Amino acid sequence: MSEHEQFAEDLALHALDALGGEERASLERHLAACPSCRAELEQLRGDGALLALSTMGPKPPLRARQRLLDAVAKETHPSKTAKGGAPSVSIAPRRSWWGWLGWAATAAVIVFATSLWKENAGLKENLAIAHAVVAGNAQELEDLRRVAAPILEPEAQRITLVSVKTPPQPQGKAFYLRNRSSLVFVANNMPPLPPQKAYELWLIPAQGAPIPAGVFKPDAHGSATVVNPPLPAGTEAKAFAITIESEAGATSPTMPIVMMGTGE
Repeated sequence: MSEHEQFAEDLALHALDALGGEERASLERHLAACPSCRAELEQLRGDGALLALSTMGPKPPLRARQRLLDAVAKETHPSKTAKGGAPSVSIAPRRSWWGWLGWAATAAVIVFATSLWKENAGLKENLAIAHAVVAGNAQELEDLRRVAAPILEPEAQRITLVSVKTPPQPQGKAFYLRNRSSLVFVANNMPPLPPQKAYELWLIPAQGAPIPAGVFKPDAHGSATVVNPPLPAGTEAKAFAITIESEAGATSPTMPIVMMGTGE
């Protein structure tokens, strides 16, 4: 009998974690120096896993089932003939309990693999939900930062708009951060508008024509806001102004300008 054949039956038991004592220690010493037996052990473990997973899905490959059954069959050996042709005394299998312990261990592997599969599926679902929540929170935080940036950033321009012809009761403040094209405008005490009219905010650049920066209507208290209208990137603001336009807005200011302010 070759050294590999000597350990063949132990490999099946070890694959199901049913080998103990000195036999296990002897096998592990052999495995440390024998790549072919290590490969055989991994194959037996893989076959056992396929049998376990078959309780929840498609049948395993027939070759996997047959390999495991063949490994179990090696536990019972016929009598061998001694040298000179005389039959030797029949020796009982040294693990007569394999018949029930092997299948008990197999059942334990199946139950354990089923439990791991279900737990893994649940963890994946929870992880997907957590990723969605984190992504949503990150977007909300980014939106809040974008709104707050022109108000809080030290380099933001802070421009106060006042009435051109009357005492400065109406007031507007523009918080503009040009490196992010971010603008927040807050108005107070704005006079009521004629029907089908709206106020339009204009960014007056250092060079070039006024740029529309949002249309708004004040509420019953004369308050209104404009938050992050679409603006050209990096435009330097010389001033901000307000005119009265149609509700749809205009592409160029309609005179007169009712409010204006320059950078502080």
